[in-house]
Amino acid sequence: MEAIASAKYLRGSSQKARLVVDMIRGKDVNQALAILRYSSKRASNLIEKCMRSAIANANEAAEKANVAIDPDDLWVKTAFVDRGPTKNRRRVRPAPQGRAYRERRHFCHVTILLSNDERPEPKAKGKGDGKVGGAKPAKLAESKGRKRGGAAAAPRAKRAAPRTEASEKSDAAAKAAGEKKASKRAAKKKATKVDE
Repeated sequence: MEAIASAKYLRGSSQKARLVVDMIRGKDVNQALAILRYSSKRASNLIEKCMRSAIANANEAAEKANVAIDPDDLWVKTAFVDRGPTKNRRRVRPAPQGRAYRERRHFCHVTILLSNDERPEPKAKGKGDGKVGGAKPAKLAESKGRKRGGAAAAPRAKRAAPRTEASEKSDAAAKAAGEKKASKRAAKKKATKVDE
């Protein structure tokens, strides 16, 4: 059985209310009420009222359906916050040099859905669970690169070219040239030490 409750036109921005709602999503009702009771956020009191309303709605729906329901079995299945209007909530604050800053005071709408159905099992993210997983899609890797800032933030790794006989000969020649330069430097150092 599911029960829903919504609180409209709550004072405060939806962004700040979402911080509170994210803490209670998927929790037991008792645990969610405890989180809301001891949270220091201003929106938590209003969201707690909405939660209690959803519990009362669940009890009412159970009585109408002639079904026994235990409020302790309920859990927060869905909880979300929508942005409300700011019309007629504009205020003016004093600013330096005789100016005025316009301030918009926000409303938000909170919706909570409670359920006493069985919860879905959380999927294990561990690699050693024995399941063989397929490769991730290419778009996912592409989007991660975009989040990091593209090529500037995540430079490409240097690719090792396949070895050929010509490249091995050129490597050997480069080593010999490097050894000659090193021996010349050592000879110069010895000469300067002898002169001193």
